[in-house]
Amino acid sequence: MEEEQLLLTRRDRDELKVLHELRRGHITQREAAEQLKLTERWIRELAGRIESQGDRGIIHGLRGRPSTHKIAEKIAKKAVTIIEREYADFGPTLASEYLARDHKITVSRETVRQWMLRAGLWKRRKQRLEQVHVWRARRSCFGELVQWDTSDHDWLEGRGEERIYLIAMIDDASSRALARFARQDSTAENMRLVWAWLEKHGRFVDGYTDRAGLFETNRPNQRDEERDGKLPETQIGRALRELGIGRISALSPQAKGRIERFFETAQDRLVKGMRKQKVRTLEGANVYIEQEYLPMWNERFTVRPANEVDAHRPMGKEHDLASILSHVEPRVMGQDYTIRYGGRLYQLRREQIGPGLKQQTVRVEQRLDGRLVVQWRGKPLEAKVCEPARRPTHRTPPRANGAAGKKRNKGGNHGWMKGFHLHGGPSLEEVVAHAYGEPWEQESE
Repeated sequence: MEEEQLLLTRRDRDELKVLHELRRGHITQREAAEQLKLTERWIRELAGRIESQGDRGIIHGLRGRPSTHKIAEKIAKKAVTIIEREYADFGPTLASEYLARDHKITVSRETVRQWMLRAGLWKRRKQRLEQVHVWRARRSCFGELVQWDTSDHDWLEGRGEERIYLIAMIDDASSRALARFARQDSTAENMRLVWAWLEKHGRFVDGYTDRAGLFETNRPNQRDEERDGKLPETQIGRALRELGIGRISALSPQAKGRIERFFETAQDRLVKGMRKQKVRTLEGANVYIEQEYLPMWNERFTVRPANEVDAHRPMGKEHDLASILSHVEPRVMGQDYTIRYGGRLYQLRREQIGPGLKQQTVRVEQRLDGRLVVQWRGKPLEAKVCEPARRPTHRTPPRANGAAGKKRNKGGNHGWMKGFHLHGGPSLEEVVAHAYGEPWEQESE
């Protein structure tokens, strides 16, 4: 009689040995159950199977049969065809999400991964040996620390706009994010994103940024700065100080890993999502990230902070965002109530001129909406562009036969002194009128 060959696992062989010892009476059912870590009831069941079926009784009756939950081969082929046609460069996780959302094929990401491996659409990733960095624990409260950075990437994959940047802020405690696209990684665009965060959540405690020129001055310190121990502020640094927000500099990319991983995910999911929606413009990209991507991120990839207390502080009346989030420079008011800014001359309106304003330092704000606002002691002043009056040019007639020219009058009766008295000069109204090019009548002596 030909002997039957059984394919047994290591577990099967271990169980057979113990059950044979049980049949010989070398051990009890309780001892067999303890050795195999099974119940006594199941030991009796296995012993009965071996008694009636021989060693085959140790093998489960469903072994080798297809599962009743196995996905039909027709569905698997359809899914692989769709992935190969539309999602060839997608990962298994993202591909499974799009299959469920757009094609009503709901399967696990592991099943999709196996399908993609068999079809050659996915390769097992080799584990890279990288430098180990110690993970920093998250802050405990929402708004306690906000990481902030910009990513330069081919976001539209050559469609429409040549180059756009993604400026993003992410909370360290919860990973809640806010981001927008811009054509430039400029101070103004970063301020617009901060404005949106402040209006939505309030004033966060600290910002965590790199050491780019937008956030801190990179030029060598001047002698007076070294002597006084004062480092010059950037416009963003000044705005954060006026808002009562601190700033911490990251000394390496790994230090701000939260925002770096946000960008890494966006360069995969966000790029492919905008590709499917055929986004071609900056405006369309901002609509997609605001209505589609950020809600998905804040729902799926955020965590609950260790402490439920919100560390954001409310905005006060003194926090005028239009004034603070602008380009600010000091200027000195001239004798004729004019200031120079951006290569142009600006003059105050007549009704805003008052005593004590000359030679005073005023605050000039170039706001994000393009307006120019002048402030003095917290009071806004209106200034308009003016052009200085051109002085008439006088040609001096040539001297005849070497004759000496007319001597210059060095006394107090020179033409430019006309109208001024030593002890009784013109009034303030007359000086203002003269500054605006209007002559005044001088009383006769």
